[in-house]
Amino acid sequence: MQEPGFWDDQERAASVSAEHARTQRKLDAYRSLESDLDDLEALEELAAEDGSIAGEVDEQRVGIEARLAELEEQRLFSGRYDAGDAVVSVHAGTGGTDSQDWAEMLLRMEMRWAEKRGFDVELAEVSPGEEAGIKSATFFARGENAYGLFSAEKGVHRLVRISPFDAAARRHTSFALVEVSPLVDAVGAVEVDEGDLQIDTYRASGAGGQHVNKTDSAVRITHRPTGIVVQCQNERSQSSNKATAMAMLRSKLLEREEQERREELAREKGEAQDVGWGSQIRSYVLHPYTMVKDHRTGYEMGDVQRVLDGDLDGFVRAELLRRAAAGNGTGSGDGTG
Repeated sequence: MQEPGFWDDQERAASVSAEHARTQRKLDAYRSLESDLDDLEALEELAAEDGSIAGEVDEQRVGIEARLAELEEQRLFSGRYDAGDAVVSVHAGTGGTDSQDWAEMLLRMEMRWAEKRGFDVELAEVSPGEEAGIKSATFFARGENAYGLFSAEKGVHRLVRISPFDAAARRHTSFALVEVSPLVDAVGAVEVDEGDLQIDTYRASGAGGQHVNKTDSAVRITHRPTGIVVQCQNERSQSSNKATAMAMLRSKLLEREEQERREELAREKGEAQDVGWGSQIRSYVLHPYTMVKDHRTGYEMGDVQRVLDGDLDGFVRAELLRRAAAGNGTGSGDGTG
């Protein structure tokens, strides 16, 4: 950053400055923790002679352990794109209205968790279900380690409950898929041949005002070689929707490349990978008992509503630690277990 001409390339300068700020925050946190640990040791020696300060020692120890856990989390992000932003998509599985309702619940859960983590959340596209819920939706989560954290949510999520849409009040099992891709803003990061694209415009649906509903401002892009489809209808102009959809397409193509690389590494190691619909990562049971259990780590919580309201830190941390113990960081884990 001290080099002459550093600010001549604004894009590179902004990237380096952001990396410097992230590194400085980690270093400051480490040094502060190191200093407070020294103070805690001295305080514990005093507490051995004066029991009246035992409560203060315990309070300080709890605070230090919490900060240590936060710092430890930082080391779990070793993948190429882990520190960056994320594109998160939720898709309803088979099961009609129940699965579409579950997809909407899952979208709310993931977005609330992102907001609790302090991320900037932007909803890019929602395709409503026929009766209730959604068929699919995509949002951007922008913030430090967004992709690294959300990578732990990739996979199939399974809900078991008494269906609110069944007049006989029978128990139903519903599935929804969460896809996560790194958000890459640089156009040149992923080469896209315009000739490979089918671009369709259509009238936006749902809320959005008279302007949105009277013009073909929504954009759907199909990448013919891979079959990847992205769409955006939340911006007011067709050009803005197209730009957002292209960013989503580049992110999905990049994630596809990363997935192929991970599968190749897995084949070399002789590891099997199942990323299909049958490989649910987590079950949310509302009947006949209440429990959320992650099948990759065994981590579970009995308060389902708390989880659905966005309390995912424990599940995500357990998965990141599992990957680290297995020897593959968040950028190289398959996300489905």
